[in-house]
Amino acid sequence: MRSYKSQGLMVSIQGTSIVKGILFLIVGFIMLFSITGAIVSLKPEFRLSSSSISDITSHLSGEALIHLLGYENQYFVQSLPESSEKPNYAATIFKAATNINLDDPRSLLGRELPAFSLFDGKILVAGEGTNYTDIPIESPPPLDILLEEREIATQNLEQLEKPQDDKNPPPAMTTGDKKVVYIYHTHSWESYFPHLKGVDTSKPNNAVHNTVNVTKVGEMLSEELKARGLGTEVNKTNMLTYRNKKGYNWYQSYKASGELFASAMTNNRDLNYFIDIHRDDKRKEKSTVIINGKSYAKIAFVVGTENPHFEKNLALANELLQIIKKKYPGLSEAIYEQGGPGNNGVYNQDKSGNAMLIEFGGVDNNFEELRRSAAAIADVFAEYYWQAEKVNAGQGDSKE
Repeated sequence: MRSYKSQGLMVSIQGTSIVKGILFLIVGFIMLFSITGAIVSLKPEFRLSSSSISDITSHLSGEALIHLLGYENQYFVQSLPESSEKPNYAATIFKAATNINLDDPRSLLGRELPAFSLFDGKILVAGEGTNYTDIPIESPPPLDILLEEREIATQNLEQLEKPQDDKNPPPAMTTGDKKVVYIYHTHSWESYFPHLKGVDTSKPNNAVHNTVNVTKVGEMLSEELKARGLGTEVNKTNMLTYRNKKGYNWYQSYKASGELFASAMTNNRDLNYFIDIHRDDKRKEKSTVIINGKSYAKIAFVVGTENPHFEKNLALANELLQIIKKKYPGLSEAIYEQGGPGNNGVYNQDKSGNAMLIEFGGVDNNFEELRRSAAAIADVFAEYYWQAEKVNAGQGDSKE
């Protein structure tokens, strides 16, 4: 301890207290930087974040930012058109503080109801009658299916056969020996009630089967694409078996199918389009449409927002949707986005800008309806593909 005396005032300084204070500060800074470094180095899915703040800032327009800067410097605002209006910052602050969006009633329930985040998807492109009740829902198969691959009786399998009067003439153009489309099924167990015997049809999750499932739709789509000159490769792996062998959990389904996806890309460089086929949980009235007097299973596109190819994947789905609207009105009316906390947001679409996730029908659709839809999608995709090939060929000629 040191003492200092000045003008009758004695000041005592504890040397040990200063040392302790300095050491405390040093240790504190080390811990602060260590924790910060650890958080920053974590993968995005494990980081602490505020989804509400992130959502608000990511959707704040440039015009709104200019208005905000205008509070400090009016010259910024002068560059805006006269029709420009100041955004409602009070509503924005309210949403950030409460995580409630008055224009979206789902935000009032999202934190209160278990698994309500499944409904956080958005409709990117909507048609007449499309609303948030139509958002595709991913759900795991029943627990006994996960634990053991039980057998379920089947029926009405004659619908798998292609009608004799539905044969297409030889295609004018083909890809030859090249396989350019890869079809796979992340949830290969998803099936359809009309072809299952003795199951409880009141619960959509019961529509599962090891072989009679969406892989049959993949085969149909492949046949229809080949009939239009497009070489395809279909992966019909039983994903429950594959996932169990790998020791993956339910939420790692896309990791499992992503391995098959990546392997296919590596083994065949000609593959350029990738389609993951699913089945929605919707019931008959919402999953079926009548076109020219025939019943079709509706289809929907799902695009993950949390991958680097989001914009390109969305553009591809939108181009196909526009052709569908012209040739098969009502077959598909929407493109849905998925992402954010509690949702996948990738769907293997990070591997290619030409990756698609297509929902084919609901639990009550039959293979006859699904085949018509597969033929329609093949027709639409073939039109898009050959048009794109012409454009690419033209660009190649111009470069030469």
